[in-house]
Amino acid sequence: MAAAPSPVEQDGMVSSYKDLLVWQRAVELALAIYRCTAEFPVEERFGLTSQIRRAGVSIPSNIAEGYGRGTRKDYKQFLSIARGSTLEVQTQLLIATELGFGSSELREEVGALAEQVSKMLYSLISKL
Repeated sequence: MAAAPSPVEQDGMVSSYKDLLVWQRAVELALAIYRCTAEFPVEERFGLTSQIRRAGVSIPSNIAEGYGRGTRKDYKQFLSIARGSTLEVQTQLLIATELGFGSSELREEVGALAEQVSKMLYSLISKL
């Protein structure tokens, strides 16, 4: 028996979560976070570095998981969790900035991507 189509697929918009621009940007954000945090102090490996990386990876992961759940309600819930993680990344990035961790260029890249992904998630949630 075939799995039920996702809420987005039912609308005929995309055939995979990988087609979602917001998921693609979220993956870019996660990669940018890893590049940025590679410059954080070694003693932060189990602190801020680990925390911001986990939050960054959870964004595209929750978009994908929600897409695969098959109901609009579940999809919206996972998108909301992903959006919460973008806000978590923004907060942690602010803390890293105040502490002088990482290069300002990479922090700016992460900040811009986080803001973009957050807005895209808000828009998608509103449309569902």
